[in-house]
Order: sequence, then C-alpha cells, then structure tokens
Amino acid sequence: MPAGEVPSSPTPVDSSTSEIPSRTKRRGPTAGQVLVVTSVMFTFISFWRTAAIVLCDLASTAYYIGGIVEGQIGKAAPWFVLAVMMFSYGVRSVYIESCAMFVRGGVYRIVKEAMGSLPARLAVSALLFDYILTGPISAVTAGQYIIGLVNDLFALGENSPLILHKNLISAAMAIGVTIYFWRVNTKGIHESSDRALKIMGATTVMGVIMIIWCLVTIAVDPGKRNIPWPPEPDFSPKVSAQGEPILDPFNKQVDPLGFVRETGLAESLRPQNIHGHWLSLIGLIGIIMSFGHSILAMSGEETLAQVYREVESPKLRNFKRAALVVFLYSLLFTSLISFFAVMIIPDNVRMSVYKDNLIGGLAMNVVGPQWARLTLNALVVVVGSLILSGAVNTAIVGSNGVLNRVSEDGVLPDWFLRPHPRYGTTSRLINLVCSLQIITILASRGDVLTLGEAYAFGVVWSFVFMSMSMLVLRFKRPEPREYEVPFNIRIGRFDIPVGMTLIFLGLATAAVANLLTKEVATISGIAFTAGFFALFWLSEHTHRRRLGITTEHHEHLEHFNQKQTDQLSVQALNLTRPFRKLVAIRSPYNLRMLERCLAETDPETTEVVVMTASVLPQGSSDLSPTITEQDRQLLTAVVNLAEHAGKPVKPVIVPTNEPFFALVQTAITVGAQELIMGQSNKYRPEDQLDIVALYWFNVCGARPEPISIRVLGKDRDARLDIAGGSQIPKAGTGSAESARILADLRKSWHGVERLLLAYDGSPLSADFLETVMSFLDPAIEVTLIDVVEPDSSNDEIDDAEEARDLLGRAVDRARELGRIVEHRLAEGEAGPEIVRAAVDGRFDAIFMSLRGVYRRGDTTALASNTRYVLENAPCRVILGFAPKSIPSPPST
Repeated sequence: MPAGEVPSSPTPVDSSTSEIPSRTKRRGPTAGQVLVVTSVMFTFISFWRTAAIVLCDLASTAYYIGGIVEGQIGKAAPWFVLAVMMFSYGVRSVYIESCAMFVRGGVYRIVKEAMGSLPARLAVSALLFDYILTGPISAVTAGQYIIGLVNDLFALGENSPLILHKNLISAAMAIGVTIYFWRVNTKGIHESSDRALKIMGATTVMGVIMIIWCLVTIAVDPGKRNIPWPPEPDFSPKVSAQGEPILDPFNKQVDPLGFVRETGLAESLRPQNIHGHWLSLIGLIGIIMSFGHSILAMSGEETLAQVYREVESPKLRNFKRAALVVFLYSLLFTSLISFFAVMIIPDNVRMSVYKDNLIGGLAMNVVGPQWARLTLNALVVVVGSLILSGAVNTAIVGSNGVLNRVSEDGVLPDWFLRPHPRYGTTSRLINLVCSLQIITILASRGDVLTLGEAYAFGVVWSFVFMSMSMLVLRFKRPEPREYEVPFNIRIGRFDIPVGMTLIFLGLATAAVANLLTKEVATISGIAFTAGFFALFWLSEHTHRRRLGITTEHHEHLEHFNQKQTDQLSVQALNLTRPFRKLVAIRSPYNLRMLERCLAETDPETTEVVVMTASVLPQGSSDLSPTITEQDRQLLTAVVNLAEHAGKPVKPVIVPTNEPFFALVQTAITVGAQELIMGQSNKYRPEDQLDIVALYWFNVCGARPEPISIRVLGKDRDARLDIAGGSQIPKAGTGSAESARILADLRKSWHGVERLLLAYDGSPLSADFLETVMSFLDPAIEVTLIDVVEPDSSNDEIDDAEEARDLLGRAVDRARELGRIVEHRLAEGEAGPEIVRAAVDGRFDAIFMSLRGVYRRGDTTALASNTRYVLENAPCRVILGFAPKSIPSPPST
C-alpha cells in the first residue's frame, strides 16, 4: 500500500484520563434496538438508466409526431421536426444549468426562485397538462399500432370491427398499460428505470434494422430518393382523401392557421399566395408557425430535471452524459423516421391509411417480400408498444416529480408525501397522476390527433417559463455556476447570456404562434391550466390556514418509513459492499463530516451508515423508538446531502443513554472499517478519539478489531488507527478492483499467528509490504525473508550486502507503519530456502507477491520457485496478484 494511503501509528491512550464504565455495566438499550429508516430517496441510478427514462418519452414521439405535424403543414414536416430536434440541444443546455443550481429543480422550483410563487404555480399547472397527456397519447398510439398489425395480418379490411372501433379498443388498452405502470412506479424508480433500459435496448435494435432497411430501399428504388424539397409548409384547410373536411373536436374544419384563419395574414399564407415569398416577413411568420406545430417533437425534456435527483455520482457529469445520449438518440431516430416516411410511403396512402401508425406504414412499403415486410411491421409494433408504454411510465415519473416539488413547498398537504409503507415511494401522488391519465383517456375516447393537438400547449409553455426564469436568475443570482449555457459576454460583474436569450426568444415566439394557431390546444390547455392553478391555490390556502401558517416560507421535511428491529445486522441494513463507514450525526446544521465522507466514498465499494443517537433520560424504561420532528429535520438534511452527492446512505436511529457506547456497538455490528464523527463543542478532537478508543477496547477485549476513527472539523481531520486501522479505497479508477483484492487479503489472515513474507525489494513486493502491514492484525508476528541465489562470479558478496540493505529499509518502512518485524537472509535456491525457513520457524503462512494470473489447481504457469513453494510448503501460501490495482502514492 502506498505511503499516502497508510494510516499513522496508533496514538497511545491513557485509560486513567477518561471515565469509562466497565464491560459489565451496560445500561439502556443496545445498538440492536434501533430504527432502520427508509425514505423516498436513498438509491440512485446510472446515466444510462436516466437516459432510458427520458428517451421513453422523447423517442416514443417518433411513432406519432410525423403524422401529427404532416397533418398540419404537409410534406415539409420532416424539415421542421429536424429543426426542433436541433433546437432541443439548446433547451437541453438550459436544463443542465438549472439542475446544476438546484438538485430538486424543474419548472416549479426554477420559476419560483426567479419570479415567485404565483408564476410558479401557473407554470407547473401548464407542465402538468403536458405530463397528464403524455401517457394517454403514447398508450393510445400503442393500441392503434397493435390494432393495425392484427388487421393487416388477418387481412380483415378497412371496414372490419377492429378498424371501426379502433379508438375505443385502443383506449381500453391504454388504460391497462397505465394501470401496469402505476404498479411498477409504486414499487420504485429503480424497477421502472430497469424496464425503461430494456425497452430502449429493444427500440435501438428495431431502429437500426428499420434505418438500414430504409436505406437499402432508397438505394435500390430511384423513385424513393425524393427528399421533400423545397420545405414549404402547406397552410391550406385539411380535407380527407375523399375530399371531405376533416373536423376537430369542436366540429370545425382542421386549419393549421387556427384562430387567425379569417384574417388577411391567413390569406397571405395560403399555398397559392405564399409560394416563392417565404423569405419575406409574412414567410418568416409562417415558418415560426410551422416550427410551433412541430414543437411537440421536443416533449420529454422536463423529465431530465425530474430524474436529476436520482442520478448517481459523479452527478453532474453523469447527467451531462445522459442529456447527450438523449439528444443524439432522439435527433437521429425521430428525424430519420420522419424523412423516410415521406420519401418511401406513397402520398395517396400515407395520411389516409397510416397517419396513426406511420412507422408501421413505413415497414409495409420498404423493399422485400410480403412476409418480410409483415415481420418487420410486427417488430415495429411490438417494440413500439414497449416504448410507447414506457412513455406512460416516464409521464408518471415526471408528474410525480413535479407534484413532489409542489407538495414540498406546502402547496399540497403533507399527506401526499407520506411514503408507501413497503416501497417507500410517494404512492399517493402516483395514484393522483394515474387517475388523471385514465380520465383523460376516457375523455378523448382514444383519438390520437385530439390528444396530440392538446399536448403541444403544456410542452411549449413549460419550456417558456423555464428559459425565462433561468434568464432572470442570471442577473438575480450572478454567482459562478458548475455549468452555463454557452455564448456569454462578460460586462462588469454580469455575464450577458446571449445563448440563453436566443433560446428563450425562440421558445416564446413558438409559444405565441401555437396560442394563435392551435385551437384545441389553446382552449383545452387554458382550461386545464386554470383548473389546476385554482386547485393549487385552494389547496395551499386551506393547508396554511389549517396549520396556522402566515408566512410565505415553508420548510419542507421528508417523510420516512421506520422499521424497528430487535437486532441490528448487516442483513437488516442490506449491506453488500466490502467496505463500510459509520458516520455519527446530531445536528442538521453541522453535517460537514457527512459531506466530506460522501465526497471521499466510492459507492461501488463502500456503503455509508449514518447513525444518530436518541438520548434517553437516565434510568428511562421507555425503549420504544420513534421518529420525532427533530429526527425528520436531521434526516431531511441527510437526504439532501445524499441527493447532491448522488450517493446512497443507510440511516439508523439508536435510542441510548450512552451515545459513545452505542456508537461503538453499532460500528462493530455493521462491520464498519471507518468511524467518523464531527467536532464536538464539549470535547477536543483528541479527547473524542480517546473516549471512542477506550470504548472500542472495552467492547472488543484483548484483541480489538481494526478500525480507523476520525474527527472531522472545518479545518481538522484528527485520526486514530486501532489494530493497524483500515484503508478504504477512495473514489477513482480501479477502486472497485482494489477493494476486492484488499478484502480478500484480510480474509486470508484468519488463524495466522506467524507470517513469513518473501521480500526482494522490487516495487511489487514493496507495494504488498505496505498493504500487508496496513491490514494485518498487529498480534501476528511477521518475518521478512530474502534469498540470495548462489553465483560463481565475484558479485555474490555484493548481492548479499544489497539484500541486507533492502531488508533493512523494509524493516524501517514497517516501523513507520507502526509494525515491528523480524528479518532473515538466506542463500541458495529461493523456493527450497523459503520452505526450509517456514519449517524451521514453524510459520502459519507464507506470503509471496508475483505477477500473472493464477488458475486454481494449475501451477504450471508459475515460476519454478513459486511452484516449489506451493507444492512443498508446510503451511498456507498466500499469493498477491494484480499490483496495478494498488494506487500510487500521491505527490506531495
């Protein structure tokens, strides 16, 4: 083990300086009588899982966006879908900056910070309209794809009962999918993200097959190579293939110009008048309107903010990776599918037959025999059903996150935030969201276009509120950020956010265009937003009045499940990593020690148990622990720190009238290798170390377990290593492998009292010398041995002297590590001499460090000396491998 990672010599402790009870005096509850605390947030997910959750919304849009946009602006739709997907990169950057500022961010938190509670409630009401519609439109579209496939497979025709009642049948299917994901989300985010990851894997396979097949089709059929050009939107009123007007839910003919259809502007934008004038001011207005009609392709970005709190460490870096994956995937998949649909599906059937299942129509029009195209269509439908159903899951996750932020701010009663008694999720909010989605499905009666039209309102206005608020915060809170949207000009103490301003202006103009051109979206969106806004206002007013709250400020406290256990154990806390740290906490305003512990900890190898002692009155017989308001305040601060770091913790509450004893007992019970405390106002750090050490010796007896005790203050890290201490690998490359090797080393010493360590002075043997000295029980006697092989030259004496010098330096190094070792020098062949020394000295084990990979039961790959020792040693032989996994000493 390198010098920079080795504990210092144990500090002597004088037992006469502290009052420590004898081992037989044990009052009050033991560490086994504890509360194991669970919350809605003590686990974290990888960036791949994060990307999968978001993509189940964004990528699913490819299944219906082409038909919706082309139904409004004609064959130019793919170009505007591509423009929206390119623009989404800027929106993604806005969300990254907002999440870097606020772990529990999203539209509500950001708008409230920037502009206050009233605009925040308005913004979140519009956003909920987006989320409530995401699930229904995705689930209903999945039903439409399934119905279309079954109809084609059995050649039932256009007038079959399936087609005539497809909306009602798809609505029933959508309700079933919603109920399924209600159950999954009730069980927890990790299970949901796991399914989302599998869904995206299947979608990727299907997408690659579809894209390659489409490219082959274009290559072999010249008639399919016509890219829609020029990209001129068609703003004419919409009619069916039979020439009959297509009606919207208000029984009006669908017109892409909406409320302005009867104006002079509308007349100027009709195809017969605007052709050749798209570069004029009127043309620019038409392009903005077309962009607004396509903005739905960007739905799902808000989910990034809602899942940010679940992203594992390193949090911001993993979040940026997830956001990049989301951008690239949706850009390629959604844009290419839209272009291929216009290029390959004939104009006379694309909108009349396949508007509700555009990718299915694409599968049926690529080159190949009928059976192959049907097979491809089946794959499209199966995968489409998965990803569209996954979008229901994403909508539930996003809605749950938004309502969590609202409830935490006191707008909704705390009743909604109480975790599920078994799974720890906010199941009551999930119930509310799923109920609203089912009501929406029933109200729409399975009409995809109606849902799509209404959907756009919440998407664009939530983006507008978010970008405007982030723009305000650039001036309201000009402090440095971990990440900023690019293109900023520094003037004085302010950065002029050019990039952010352009993004906001783009979104705002698209939102205004949507407001004027999408009648269904505007009317239903305003009605829904106003309804939810009124509900939030009434709920907050009633809640504050009932609690007697008169101030605007609301302190959010997490709700926790509590499980009382008679015997604390590794199994009770579900500890599975090789290393553990125990952190003692007491005040929510002094968690510096936990913050530093989390920063140093690699969650792949080490688990953190956080303990707070509930001190009982002397002689109290009330041993029934419970979570008090003070405990909730403290544990809420712990949750916030864990979320910010992206690393899980295991909280326990121990009732006791001897906190130091309970701390030591808990550390032994959970198998902690490191015990961390904050600096006390009553004791000096050295006194804290002494008290805990005396309790440790008192509990462990004559042979104490190795442990490192640390007291962390603002500018202080006092440390005491008992029995050699412990070296837990820190976060970094190779730490997981280091943890595995070092854990195996510890297990190897069981039953050993005398160890013979082969040492030749090489860097490898020097590394293992430090490792062994750091992790070996101090009661084990260690002897170093080096063997000088016979040589006929005159250098044999020099070799012996050099070997003695090497052994001397090794002994000195061991002394620096707090160990006294013996040494001996032998002459002859290394293998036989090591075995002879082990026999003569009656050693219990031999340790040898070497390179290579040892296959159990196979010694042929080893050097002859090593093989000889393995085959002839009178005791256990421990081989140390993989020196590269041991970290190098830090530069000083």
